[in-house]
Amino acid sequence: MRHSTRRMLAAGALALSGVLALAACSGSSGGEGGAASGDASGGGELTPVKLQLQWLPQGQFAGYFAAVDQGFFAEEGLDVEIIPSGGDIVPQDALANGDVDYAIAWVPKVLGSIEAGANLTDIAQIFQRSGTLQVSWADSGISSVKDFEGKKIGSWGFGNEWEIFAAMAAQGLDASTVQIITQDFNMNAFLQGDIDAAQAMTYNEYAQLLETTDPDTGKLYEPSDFNVISYEDTEGAMLQDAIWADTAKLESDTAYQETTVKFLKAVIKGWAYAAQNPEKASEITIAAGSGWGPSHELWMVNETNKLIWPSENGIGIIDEAAWDKTVDGALAAVNETGAHLITAAPPSTAYSNEWIEKAHDELADAGIDLTGADVSPIEVTLTEGGQ
Repeated sequence: MRHSTRRMLAAGALALSGVLALAACSGSSGGEGGAASGDASGGGELTPVKLQLQWLPQGQFAGYFAAVDQGFFAEEGLDVEIIPSGGDIVPQDALANGDVDYAIAWVPKVLGSIEAGANLTDIAQIFQRSGTLQVSWADSGISSVKDFEGKKIGSWGFGNEWEIFAAMAAQGLDASTVQIITQDFNMNAFLQGDIDAAQAMTYNEYAQLLETTDPDTGKLYEPSDFNVISYEDTEGAMLQDAIWADTAKLESDTAYQETTVKFLKAVIKGWAYAAQNPEKASEITIAAGSGWGPSHELWMVNETNKLIWPSENGIGIIDEAAWDKTVDGALAAVNETGAHLITAAPPSTAYSNEWIEKAHDELADAGIDLTGADVSPIEVTLTEGGQ
């Protein structure tokens, strides 16, 4: 979810905000979710909507940009402004403060915010599985979470570390026996030998390694050079990218309810498009402001699709077992200072399938593959530097 160092974030976010405002044909405020003034048949004033991303434009968010580019939001009568973060905006805070209408954020991060008083609801679980990895050198002796004891384990922090602590707790590993090193938003510290195992996403940092030249061979590193621990295969796996909405407005604001269903319908179309057209989707995200090269961006879209599809119950449906596992992991996770992510289970309003199911129902005859049964990942060849 990152692609630059902290020193670059503020400038990048400011520059991209202007680009995205033009790309989304925005310039209107989100307000109270709009008065549903537009309709899918066109010809009316579009309802302004603000969507807060969790990071800068990249393939992780390809479906949202595709929904803008392909006119899916406009078909639903919506004028959607996509707002990047770059680390300077906490998505769930922006939503809770009323600055935006919807936000993309990892579930465990928002669970912490909900316990702190935010009134938010997960209305669509876009990522069905975790994409977080811990990567070590093949000869490091680190091939499982149990091997973290006494090692320098990299983590970005900012709420991205809780899967690590949940996985360690499941193994009975005391966090104080592991040296957690704050890792920058790249793989430099790992490549320089400053940490023993680096945090990485399947769709980003792992690719950064595979597009780096091994100084000993003069060729790009290969998967065999690394040990890869996938948190999806551990008890620490947590749900990640979800669409969050304002709970109180969902309960009382009819216009917001209608807008929510329309918004989700367009999002579904966007992700279905990205699944069937990964090359075009990667081009769309580059045009929207991604700073990645073409092979890296295509890798990102392809790997992101793997986290979404297949979606057995339909894209965006929150699986109760996966939700409960995330909550259990959040309750069990204790960091190196003894702090807990959450101390009690979230309220029942923390997630709802009501709105995504309505979106599915309205798309039932649209010929869209809602489960990803026909989605097949492509083969992506990474080049040096992701170019």
